[in-house]
Amino acid sequence: MNKKLQFAALACAISIALSGCSQSTSTTAVTTVQSQQTQQVSTYNAKTFFDTTAIMGSSFSPNGDKVLVSSDESGIYSLYEVDAKTGNKTRLTNFQDSTYPVRYFPNDERVLFTKDSGGNERFHVYVRELDGSITDLTPGDETRASFAGFTEDSSEFFITSNQRDAKFMDLYRVDSKTYKITPVYQNTLGLDVGAISPDGRYIALSKNNTNKDSDTFILDTYKKTLKPQLISKHNTPAQYTPETFSVDSKYLYYSTDAKGEFSQVWRYELASEEHSPVLKDNWDVSFIYFSKSGRYQVSGVNADASTKVTVIDTQSDKEIAMPQLPAGNLRGVNFSADEKSMAFYLNSDTSPSNLFVWQVGSDKAQQLSNTLSKEIDQNDLVESTIVRFKSFDGLEIPGVLYKPKQASSNNKVPALIWVHGGPGGQSRTGYSAMQQHLVNHGYAIFAVNNRGSSGYGKTFFHLDDKKHGTDDLQDIVYGKKHLQSLDWVDAEKIGIIGGSYGGFMTAAALAFEPEEFKVGINIFGVTNWVRTLNSIPPWWESFKKALYDEMGDPATDGERHRAISPLFHAKNITKPLMVIQGANDPRVLQIESDELVAAVKANGVPVEYVLFDDEGHGFSKKENRISASNAYLNFLDTYLKERFGPQG
Repeated sequence: MNKKLQFAALACAISIALSGCSQSTSTTAVTTVQSQQTQQVSTYNAKTFFDTTAIMGSSFSPNGDKVLVSSDESGIYSLYEVDAKTGNKTRLTNFQDSTYPVRYFPNDERVLFTKDSGGNERFHVYVRELDGSITDLTPGDETRASFAGFTEDSSEFFITSNQRDAKFMDLYRVDSKTYKITPVYQNTLGLDVGAISPDGRYIALSKNNTNKDSDTFILDTYKKTLKPQLISKHNTPAQYTPETFSVDSKYLYYSTDAKGEFSQVWRYELASEEHSPVLKDNWDVSFIYFSKSGRYQVSGVNADASTKVTVIDTQSDKEIAMPQLPAGNLRGVNFSADEKSMAFYLNSDTSPSNLFVWQVGSDKAQQLSNTLSKEIDQNDLVESTIVRFKSFDGLEIPGVLYKPKQASSNNKVPALIWVHGGPGGQSRTGYSAMQQHLVNHGYAIFAVNNRGSSGYGKTFFHLDDKKHGTDDLQDIVYGKKHLQSLDWVDAEKIGIIGGSYGGFMTAAALAFEPEEFKVGINIFGVTNWVRTLNSIPPWWESFKKALYDEMGDPATDGERHRAISPLFHAKNITKPLMVIQGANDPRVLQIESDELVAAVKANGVPVEYVLFDDEGHGFSKKENRISASNAYLNFLDTYLKERFGPQG
């Protein structure tokens, strides 16, 4: 599904511990009254919450006996292979930077993975050889690369790399044995590789024309002249995005919002050039892909901030009957090469992702991980509810609300408006150690999906175009008013928190609506749009036009950018502020946070500044995430709950 450019998902990690946080595993139980019932709720410290293991990846080894994952159980994301029957793990990498899984090679247990350096987002493609040695396929300090798929005979695979021109990603073939790299397509038109046919003949490319309009092209590599052919001719603005090819290389599946408010999946027959519908829903169809032979089709729908995954047996055209499973949403579905085994994750608000392997058709799936800390009683965690409220102009705004178990009309709690990243991101259901830690300590969280958020139709999606810091900010303010209407919320103790674009919104709320929120936490947020839009990374070139349609072109909209940038209005900030920054952030430069902190301190306002030397736009190290939650909680206890009394 095509989404607005997102500067990053909100990260939940910082590397400084402030005083005042409990160091025990859990504190004395808190008695609460809720609906005439008394509950015993234990609270847990940040270290316990982040004993929770984050895990990702579900690629099977060639014979299906192992699953490749990345886990942060050691404190940083490293590669492991997990025995598909016992769950026993073997660590494969041990770098100072996080490593993320791509997949096993199809015919042996070499492993492809990616890694950047210190959060600089210049990811390389690596091979872990059978003897454990590491080969960097895409060396170079300025190189950024990604994996793009194997050919069906496994003799070659594809990568994209900007080694020729920092602005554009070219396509290359790599010999699976020798690693000889051969150019396939030199990208001089600013196109993005979307999918490659299994036979290696066809390349599906996309181009962002505006933030409302994109095109899909087909490149036939068997032709002497490598000229992309447009297959998405349309008269009114619409998004066309390649998804995947059929296993026989006869069809391209693509997503488009040309047929209505929400993205649908269609397919294009390469021989006849005919288009036909495949999947549609009352929400965005987010993705579609197939198992190796095409026997199973996996698709997902973004249904009101939760992903609903469906697996279809294409032989019967019916949804497969899954075994009885714990509560949660499926994600990361993958099949073994013989299609007899299926790996997947289950995730819910109160349970982090756990890896399962299921012998297709059997009565029970094997759970291979138990990622929640053993010290945490899952009953002490909080399920979210989806809530809607009317904004300043009557528009209905959705959000994800977490009500602490301590909260009642007799025990009103402080609250936080949570703002997602983007622009164009979405707050979604699912486990977050950072959020659950704050909720567990008595802070309500309302994750508002303001206008401009993805997932609610293209009209809603574009309502904030060139209105950032104005209409969308009012949605946030009216989200606060909704919280104030709840009899279990302390109406005088509401703060705001967000990362990336949400960090901008936090600083904007304090600068432009200085009396609305009592405190703000800005996590690597943009505060100077003039500088940010003139210093975007070179690899954003292919969608820079769409970004400018969204935010405005710095060449012509500089006055507006200055008007909405909190840094230039920092004299208005009178409420306590916390600022988080990664020194290696290529998107939001450190100088932005340095300048904001200095400006707000000049107002005589309490400011906490946390700077990470070893992080970028997001935080990957567990020790930093633990320190982050300690810092958040101490700041909020001090200035929102006023537990320790206001400090200068």
